[in-house]
Amino acid sequence: MKNVLFALMLAPVLAHASPSSDELLQLDARWNEYRLKGDAKALAPLLADDWMLTHSDGKVEYKTGYLAKLGTGSRVNTAITNEDVKLRRYGDMAVITGASVQSGIGDGQPFSGKFRFTRVWIHRDGHWLMTSSHSSRFP
Repeated sequence: MKNVLFALMLAPVLAHASPSSDELLQLDARWNEYRLKGDAKALAPLLADDWMLTHSDGKVEYKTGYLAKLGTGSRVNTAITNEDVKLRRYGDMAVITGASVQSGIGDGQPFSGKFRFTRVWIHRDGHWLMTSSHSSRFP
């Protein structure tokens, strides 16, 4: 009887966790899809207003500036492939890590490489928002 009661109490928690985790992984995949398309308008709702990106060279960008660059085409991603993606949930916060092979043009200069990334997401008002992203270049 104890096992049945425990399972009944735990079922809503498990049911809530799985779909939200799947949804979050899909949103994280859209982050790359929208960057490849240069679609700043589609990307904007995924990012918190205070979103911050730390590039592999240490430069920092915020939502407004990043989306403006993406929208003007001064930054173009030509390929993004993620691997070893892992999701860790902490209630209404999640951390997604992995490796990414990328290429493109930024400020007129070609770039390419393999990067380790960390992205932090929060669940607010019924949907997920990315609050920060950080990448480090593989040696």
